[in-house]
Amino acid sequence: MTSAKSTDSLSSFAALLKLLRYARGYRRKILLATSCSVINKVFDVMPEILIGIAIDVVVNRESSFVAGLGFESPHSQIAVLAVLTFFIWAGESLFEYFYLILWRNLSQRLQAGLRQDTYEHMQSQGMSYFENHSSGELVSILNDDVNQLERFLDGGANDIIQTLVTVVLVGGVFFYLSPVIALLAFTPIPVIVWGAFYFLRRATPLYADVREQVGRIASRLSNNIGGMATIKSFTAEAREAKALAAASEAYVAANSRAIAVSSAFIPVIRMAILVGFLFTFVYGGMQALNGNLNVGAYGVLVFLTQRLLWPLTDLAKTIDLFERAMASTRRIFSVLEAPLQVVDSGRQRLSKPVVGTIVFSEVQFRFAGSGAGLTDFNLEVPAGKTTALVGATGAGKSTVARLLLRFYPTDSGSITIDGVEIADIKLQELRSQIGFVGQEVYMFDGTIADNIRYGKPDCTDAQLTHAAEVAQALEFINRLPDGMQTVVGERGVKLSGGQRQRLSLARAIVKDPRVLILDEATSAVDNETEAAIQHALKEVGRNRTVLVIAHRLSTIADAANIVVLSDGRVAEQGSHDELLAKSGMYSRQWFSQAGR
Repeated sequence: MTSAKSTDSLSSFAALLKLLRYARGYRRKILLATSCSVINKVFDVMPEILIGIAIDVVVNRESSFVAGLGFESPHSQIAVLAVLTFFIWAGESLFEYFYLILWRNLSQRLQAGLRQDTYEHMQSQGMSYFENHSSGELVSILNDDVNQLERFLDGGANDIIQTLVTVVLVGGVFFYLSPVIALLAFTPIPVIVWGAFYFLRRATPLYADVREQVGRIASRLSNNIGGMATIKSFTAEAREAKALAAASEAYVAANSRAIAVSSAFIPVIRMAILVGFLFTFVYGGMQALNGNLNVGAYGVLVFLTQRLLWPLTDLAKTIDLFERAMASTRRIFSVLEAPLQVVDSGRQRLSKPVVGTIVFSEVQFRFAGSGAGLTDFNLEVPAGKTTALVGATGAGKSTVARLLLRFYPTDSGSITIDGVEIADIKLQELRSQIGFVGQEVYMFDGTIADNIRYGKPDCTDAQLTHAAEVAQALEFINRLPDGMQTVVGERGVKLSGGQRQRLSLARAIVKDPRVLILDEATSAVDNETEAAIQHALKEVGRNRTVLVIAHRLSTIADAANIVVLSDGRVAEQGSHDELLAKSGMYSRQWFSQAGR
């Protein structure tokens, strides 16, 4: 158990070191903010020293410490102390302003940079990464965990620095005035430090659990909001509300355990501080009464003991903030340092113009969870022609498209475009040549024009209108009150499935890719619209490589080559007439769909 706790404690400091290494680009700002924190604390300690000196002036008058500096009159000594007090308070206020501005701006820049880098790394992951991590969990890391780190940088970092400066500065004054009292006053410090690390070890796994519970709540909320129609259709509102309440209760319980540990720290530290203060108060007072210690020096020591020890009660809050931030840092870096499944290390370029000949050679790929995929898959997709992939559900049709887009890496074998291995082509160049329309259409929260232009942000209005017309979407767009400027809502909830699918097709058309992949691209439209889209696609597909994935064989009967897949392999291929003549799998499926 002790070993596990030590490991957890070390992981917090390991997370801090990772954060510091990440923040190398902000080193100058960190040094500047730290310097302002140090100078502010130096000014902050000075008033207690001045109070002691003032007491010395009142008691000793012409023989005081200040008199030794050339100010013999007690009135002039008080005046000098007043002037010093003014400048010290002004300096403290000025540098407090500086460090607040610097630390807060630094925390904003650092959290923005960390969120951006984490998102960009996440965005570079293959699709299997997102299949293994819930969207709620990832959003929680990018939002809540990054904000938790910002809260620590806003105040906690400054508190740690100023606590260390106080200990060093006050310790120096103590040892100068009375080494014995210094040793007595500093007696609680080891206890406080030990207590801080003890509670840190206890709190680390508890705060890790808190962050995990936050992720679970975010995941449940994300899933429920996205699936609200399903929840309502199954009248599961009460069930889901109860499940959320249970998740919230688990979060409260995890937080309560962490709070119970961190809260116990303050009373223990206060008692240790009391011991140090009493040592100074009693022993120093006896020394002053016996004439062994200057009265002013005694006043300085009493005031500085409070200045040294009482702020340490806030160490519990700082440790609490630090541990929450490090738990968040570990989660952030678990995403930022996750290895990429699809490495974008391509150096070769496609020849221009791109012809669009695609060849799959001995491709092996299996999904980790289901075991479905491709086995010894060989296929040549000729340039400028339409090739259709058909077969039963799970035969591997969509896998072919996703491997071509490099959403997943192949286990073995090769995929080439115009003779160039796609793993050797930069992802941006590869995907810029491929238009993809899937069965599950995703619309961004914006206007219809925004969603179509997503395929080509710099397209003209004429290109936008042409793409919508070819996709058989212009008619319904023109019927809408705001036309192209109609807001579609999150995920396109304000549109029907067929409307979303036509906009997705327009988005691919406006991109004008050399290779077009249609994965059940007309599954959500009516027969009349499908027929119109099929006619339009013949025009779009002219002199373009088109890969069509379909269940309804009537939609691909005119394809130049029809490939039937079974268990991840090519079972048969040929034209529609050739496959019917073979009386094989395609023939049986064709007559089955025809009702014969």
